[in-house]
Amino acid sequence: MSYGTPQRTSGDAKKARPGRTLFITLLLTAIFGGVALSLGATSINLGLDLRGGTSVTLQPRIQDGDTGQVTPEAINQAVSIIRQRVDSLGVAESEVTAEGTGTNRQIVIAVPGETGRRIVDLVGQTAELRFRQVLVEAGSVPTPNDGELISGLNISAEDQARFTTLDCTAFDSKASIDQPESVLVTCDRNGVARYVLAPAVVIGRDVSGATAAIDPQSLSGWFVSLDFTGDGTRKFGQLTQDVVNLPAPQNQVAIVLDGVVVSAPRINEAILGGQAQITGSFSQLEAQDLANVLKYGSLPLAFDRGEVQQVSPTLGGDQLRAGLLAGGLGLLLVILYSILYYRALSVVVIGSLALAAAHVLLSLALLTESVGYTLTLAGIAGTIVAIGVTADSFIVYFERIKDEIREGKPLRVAVETGWQRARRTVVVADLVSGISAIVLYVVSVGSVRGFAFTLGLTTIIDLIVIFFFTKPLVSLLARSNYFQKGSRYSGVSSQSVGIVKEAVSAEVKS
Repeated sequence: MSYGTPQRTSGDAKKARPGRTLFITLLLTAIFGGVALSLGATSINLGLDLRGGTSVTLQPRIQDGDTGQVTPEAINQAVSIIRQRVDSLGVAESEVTAEGTGTNRQIVIAVPGETGRRIVDLVGQTAELRFRQVLVEAGSVPTPNDGELISGLNISAEDQARFTTLDCTAFDSKASIDQPESVLVTCDRNGVARYVLAPAVVIGRDVSGATAAIDPQSLSGWFVSLDFTGDGTRKFGQLTQDVVNLPAPQNQVAIVLDGVVVSAPRINEAILGGQAQITGSFSQLEAQDLANVLKYGSLPLAFDRGEVQQVSPTLGGDQLRAGLLAGGLGLLLVILYSILYYRALSVVVIGSLALAAAHVLLSLALLTESVGYTLTLAGIAGTIVAIGVTADSFIVYFERIKDEIREGKPLRVAVETGWQRARRTVVVADLVSGISAIVLYVVSVGSVRGFAFTLGLTTIIDLIVIFFFTKPLVSLLARSNYFQKGSRYSGVSSQSVGIVKEAVSAEVKS
């Protein structure tokens, strides 16, 4: 049986050229892949549930028996700040949660991958920033001359005793209680100098922003640039004016973080512009980490690091294999179904699924490289669900083509009119899936958002593939003699469409 070849009309010239559309689509896919390779996007980060990582418990530090400060509000605020710090480092799919009740509440942080140790060191910092005038500066260990250094200073006997016995070579930063309104006796972060510092004039909440930068002249030293609030600008300007003409070391302003001196620069002129720099031989990572913890504010509580665990990737590897097996079986079933039911038309299904898979992998690799995207087991589940959405698109279109053929239309006409009727259904189905993914992503947290994200991404890719690859490929195949003649294994033969069965039924009834 032959469906015939329709006569060409003037309207055919205005129709899209499927060959050109296919060529452009494949060319853009190749460019997409080239961009990914040039940017080094050749792998996808796996989440904690798939490759393991680090889990740490932070326990609130209760000082002098004061349990009243460990409130649910303080814990929740700490969770929010820590989550912002982790997210600012581009670590996706990390989990920051509060557990326990009352004074036994603690914060549990789970971070995927090998970066966990660095983040564990970062997130527990209280980031209590103080700017203090230096009163005394001395070497790392006590000397007989310490009494002369502090003579004439209006400091308490307790602070004097602390300074004359402080050994910075064995200094424990946790023992330094930094009260902004009090004199502070402490060491620098390298343990090579002791300080007696005046009460803080400028504190962390006077800072509005912080960024890491490198010295543009030497290109060798990293520092942290600070922007002050309006009130902070006034207070910092007054502090620098007060000390600029004093003798050393009183003309220095110490920058203190968590009770330890980061740097103590000499003030050569009053700084009135609302900006300052923290220097101190930082590496790039140290400067970036310090800027991040300062940017989001100090934690309302001090924390002691509790149990640190390395989460084994063994279970995650089993889950990954199970997820990939489930996805592979689902994909195989779709392909087998299309081969058995749609015969030669299954080449469209296989090609479309292969192109969609390539776009998904390239997209995830680029997201990993650019924003630190992390794929979890829930994300894999989202892509598996999307296979069913994609299969629905094929079935709707192919069945519409068969309906048009049964109505007596030639194949090339049936492909176009069937598409006009099918595309609305395809778009609506994908739109429903996309809206569901968006809503789920907005209202959920944690791994559920990973499921919603991959579901939404694959739904968008499904629309792109069916419009710019599936439809043009079917139109191109419909022009070949093999499909126009309705060959037995074409998928559009009389038997496949059901025309023969209808004719036999009509003869039986007559």
